[in-house]
Amino acid sequence: MSKADKLLAAMRRNPAADWRIEDVAVVCRTQGMECVAPSRGSHWRIAHHSIAAILTIPARRPIKPVYIRMLLDYIDELEAIGRHG
Repeated sequence: MSKADKLLAAMRRNPAADWRIEDVAVVCRTQGMECVAPSRGSHWRIAHHSIAAILTIPARRPIKPVYIRMLLDYIDELEAIGRHG
């Protein structure tokens, strides 16, 4: 199990932990998603070419659990597309 897989499993177990934007970026890269740093402001953009929606996550620490849950839903949607599409 890779570091990213362990991070993803830990996020699923405890979205309220002290997550950092670097953790989110590692998980996104392994899922094939773009994790783009802000050119100005504080919100990182997360996108995948298979999904029209763009997820934005503020980089303030700790990242609130609601944003981790949104990321997990985004990953679940991406996996569902991969299985059915």
